Formats: sequence, C-alpha cells, structure tokens
Amino acid sequence: MKVGISLPIRELRDDLGAVKAFAQMADEVGYTHLRVPDQVLRPRSGHLHEPLMVLAYVAAVTRRIELVPSVIVTPARQTVLLAKQLASLDIMSGGRVRLGVGVGGSQPEYAALGEDFRTRGARCEEQIDLLRHLWTRTDVHFDGRWDRVSGGGLDPLPTRPIPIWIGGSGVPVPRIRKRIGTQADGWFVLCSPEEYPGIKADIDAAARSVGRDPAVIGAEAGVAVVGPRQAQWRDRVSGWRAKGLSHLCLRTLGAGLDADAHLDVGRRAIAEVP
Repeated sequence: MKVGISLPIRELRDDLGAVKAFAQMADEVGYTHLRVPDQVLRPRSGHLHEPLMVLAYVAAVTRRIELVPSVIVTPARQTVLLAKQLASLDIMSGGRVRLGVGVGGSQPEYAALGEDFRTRGARCEEQIDLLRHLWTRTDVHFDGRWDRVSGGGLDPLPTRPIPIWIGGSGVPVPRIRKRIGTQADGWFVLCSPEEYPGIKADIDAAARSVGRDPAVIGAEAGVAVVGPRQAQWRDRVSGWRAKGLSHLCLRTLGAGLDADAHLDVGRRAIAEVP
C-alpha cells in the first residue's frame, strides 16, 4: 500500500517557505504522493490556492513524490485548457502527475465560472474521455455534447496518459460507482470501512460490464493523524490495509498546528505507519 500525505495548505496559507519545506519533507522521508485540494470560489472561512499552480511550485522543489490534485472540479473548467495545464505539469515534473476529478457541490462556483451545475455529472464523464484523447493523440477529432475539437492537439503531449482517479462525496450514488468502474484508473474512498465492500462490489461489477479487470482500479482512503481520532489512526491504517487498498493518504490538518508542528507530525507519522 502506497502511503502519501495531504499538503495542509489551508493551515499553511500563504507561507510559501512552509509549503516548500513540507513538500520537501514528504519527498525526502518516503511519502509516495502529495495531495492538494481544489475549489476556485470558497466561503469566507476557506483559504485555498489554485492546486495546479501550487503543484507547479512543488514540482520545482521536489524530485520523486507524485503530485495529486484531488479533486479538480472538472465540469467547472475548460477541458482543453485543463488538459494543457496538466500535460505541462506532467512534463515539468518528470511524469509525476495523477489527476483526481470530481463534480463538486457549489452552485455559486459553477455560476461564477459560467458553467451549468445541473449537468456536471454527465459533463465530467465526457471530459474524462476527451482528456485521454488529448493526452494520447496529436490530431484530435472529438464531437461531444459540450466540447468539440477538430484538427488539432496538444504539443507537447504528457510523458504518458495521466492517470485519472475519481472522487466525490456522492460515491454512494449508483451513477458515480458506474463512472468509477467504467472510466477511472482509481477512486478516492470517501466512505466508512463498513460501507467499502458493498461500494467496491458495485464498482467491480461496472468494470466487468465493459470488459475491464477490476484489479487495475486503485483505491485510496484518507486517515487523519491529528485531531479527535488521533489515538486511533494506526488502527485505522491497519484496517484499510486489510481491505486491500492500493493507496492511503495521511492528513495533518484539523488540529490547528503551526508550520513546524505539521512538519514534525509528518516526519513521525510515516515512521509509525503499521
């Protein structure tokens, strides 16, 4: 099981020195990936930088760690531009990008970006197909409901087709389970360990229905190592490992730590993973 960590950007805020130090710590001590959340328009209590900009900064100061925006609210963004940004990030990082996609839940954000909140699920499915076309073909011809591309392509292409993982609080919704099984390289597990087997069974069935091997679909859960459940985190990691997950993400958010404390907790946690 690959163990990564979430960049605590909400609490590091504008301290770019701390962002750099945290990313380099994660790279050096053996975390396999670094996750960064997305939302363009936040409530007053939210503090997030644009994730692809953050990861471009991180790419320049790290060497090995995988870069995971999780999740980009893709239906609120222009598909071709997003494909170009991610292809550039993948090249500049030496092939270290894994993309998380989702549909979000903020109607004001969609309105501010000029996109339709009501069709976000169907549009996300179309976008996944178009992203893969754009990352693998020099001459793209795509006639979709929302996006049409003809007689052009990205240059340069990414180093390989960027893996696409699906996340969202609506995983219990049958359509999202089908989307994961038929389209995704993996999924971010936002359910309890008790709910996991049933959801996974539906995803596996969806994969088989289109001739896919469910074994190729990764799964990643998150575990907080601070806060109300701090005393349980090692047991929770062991429990997810027993479920056969391919990935896990540790989080240092939620206890109001300062920058130095985030670094200290991150260093200790990877050494204590059971």
